[in-house]
Amino acid sequence: MRPTDPDARVLARVADGDAAALTELYERYAGPLFTFLFRMAGDRGTAEEILQDTLLAVWRSAGTFQSRSRVSTWLFGVARRQAHNRLRGTPPPPAAEPYEQADRVPGPEELAVGGDWLQAALARLPRAQREVVVLSYLADLPHQDIAEVLGIPVGTVKSRLHLARTSLKEALHEQSV
Repeated sequence: MRPTDPDARVLARVADGDAAALTELYERYAGPLFTFLFRMAGDRGTAEEILQDTLLAVWRSAGTFQSRSRVSTWLFGVARRQAHNRLRGTPPPPAAEPYEQADRVPGPEELAVGGDWLQAALARLPRAQREVVVLSYLADLPHQDIAEVLGIPVGTVKSRLHLARTSLKEALHEQSV
């Protein structure tokens, strides 16, 4: 990465123990990371916990960033590893989280990324397809960055997206029928 990259400079400050720099990264990336984690975990509480685990891992490992990718790509990779560690061995997220009006109000992140039907459709996808859909459409990462985050070839990203889009179209069709 170029030394003028603002994210790389902020991450270098995190590596030097600057807590304000970690806050700055949080403010820049908490929304996209939360969206990714929410769609992977299936519920707000678990996604928030994984996001906190991610920030702790970033705090501890910022010095290992070697500028071979963009900071955003590296952050999504850290978040993905934290999610896999947390969700390993757990069943896929529920088709739709029930709403209990008295104590369950969707947060702004949830409202921004879709309703229950989307969560249900994403939950039906295999985890590998769900990851590429969320990283591509909700985190707005280019195919090359998704490939780096997931450690797979760009062609695999494209094929997983194709399969996922087909499944999501079927789910949308079922929803409208």
